[in-house]
Amino acid sequence: MKQKNSVIHSNHRFNKKRSVKAGMPPGSLVHIGTEPTEAARISVIGYSPDGVDERQFDQVSKYLANPCSSAVAWVNVEGVHDVELIRILGEKHAFHPLVLEDIVNTVQRPKIEDYGNYLFIVLKMLHPAEDGEFTSEQLSIILGPDYLFTFQEGIKGDAFDSVRDRIRNGKGKIRGMGADYLAYALIDAIVDGYFSILEGFGERIIDVEEELTHAPDQKALHRINALKKEIIFLRKTVWPLREAISFMERGDSPLLNASTRIYFRDVYDHTVQVIDTVETYRDLLSGMLDLYLSSISNRTNEVMKFLTVIGTIFMPLTFLVGVYGMNFKHLPELEWRYGYFWLWGFMLVLALLMVMYFRKKRWL
Repeated sequence: MKQKNSVIHSNHRFNKKRSVKAGMPPGSLVHIGTEPTEAARISVIGYSPDGVDERQFDQVSKYLANPCSSAVAWVNVEGVHDVELIRILGEKHAFHPLVLEDIVNTVQRPKIEDYGNYLFIVLKMLHPAEDGEFTSEQLSIILGPDYLFTFQEGIKGDAFDSVRDRIRNGKGKIRGMGADYLAYALIDAIVDGYFSILEGFGERIIDVEEELTHAPDQKALHRINALKKEIIFLRKTVWPLREAISFMERGDSPLLNASTRIYFRDVYDHTVQVIDTVETYRDLLSGMLDLYLSSISNRTNEVMKFLTVIGTIFMPLTFLVGVYGMNFKHLPELEWRYGYFWLWGFMLVLALLMVMYFRKKRWL
């Protein structure tokens, strides 16, 4: 029952219903995804080479009343389930209704769209969980000339603590660069997180391989199927991301400076490495499934071979017992003094000779 519940939980992590939006006009704001227990909140980090201005807001009205005047403003919204908050932010900053629709619809594939005065980017942020598993959260990014909005679903924690630390402490060149470099830093942090997820995934594959080697059973089959679902999700997450990063590396948007494109080239290389690892694990899982089926088939064949040999040994013995078990009055051997013992001896010798023959042929 525990294994079954684990598989069901694995399915719920990646399956989100989109049918609630069926028939609605484009731009309709309907949240699709997991409802977090905490209220939505807004955090703002404004920075320049001279300093950092950091604020937290629990209401959108307080955020609108305290605009950030720094050279670059990073606005992070946690909780896209608050549709009204998203609508107000969209109206305030003139974001397209289709962008707002995609933000609250958390089943989008990774992509990038150019709206002229800003870029809209969607990607998946992965969180490590227990036993090497992971959960997925959609991250939406709006990149403008001097601002960057990030929209998270509201799952506790993210991959941006290192970026925040670099901004607060002035590490590296982030405070001297524009919003496009901040977008690079955030995307790079997410892609780096993929490597840690894949390391845990690889350890789980090794555990299943050892289980298949020693004692393949239904539990191993369930684990293989669960891993295949996860690797398919990872593949759908990473492949479109490569296209988005390639656009940021080679695109002609004025929002991306030439000095920043070389950093996106590095992220592109990391994404290709992640894709190669995902494809390798995918092939391994396919091979493990074949190995499981072969192991079960071989084990069945061994059992059938053993039963066949046992049946073959008893066939002549059964014949002899059947002959001398007939109720005819005149059977010559019935008058033998030691006929019973001679029959037992003959059957035992015959059985022994057959066993020796089968062992010589390596059938036993």
